[in-house]
Amino acid sequence: MRFTEHELTVAVTAAAKVVAGGKPRRRVTADEAWDAMSKIDRYHLLEAVGSQVLPVMLALPDIEVPAGTRPTFTDEQVATAVEQTLGESGVGRLRQKVAVAARVTLVRTALAQLPVRQDPDALVVPDHL
Repeated sequence: MRFTEHELTVAVTAAAKVVAGGKPRRRVTADEAWDAMSKIDRYHLLEAVGSQVLPVMLALPDIEVPAGTRPTFTDEQVATAVEQTLGESGVGRLRQKVAVAARVTLVRTALAQLPVRQDPDALVVPDHL
């Protein structure tokens, strides 16, 4: 799937916000937790989540996405892409299954937050630019 830079940025940021808000014993929303983080902490979290999500998103199969819709993938397609990018880590089968399930959930979260695909032919540039 060919994603734009903006779509990838939105997806990774959304997944990072979910991870930031998911810490136990904290009663704040994901956005509040994200706002409370320092810039360097945000960077480290974005780098960590991006290293997990981006290879999988790039490994997803190519599909046509009509303008005005979001790309949709089946659970099998996402799981296959995760398994391809995860590779053999030398851990047990149970840990491998847990790692695959966690990464599938993270990628699903990122895909759910993708913006609606815009029609590139409908781009209108104002005359003053």
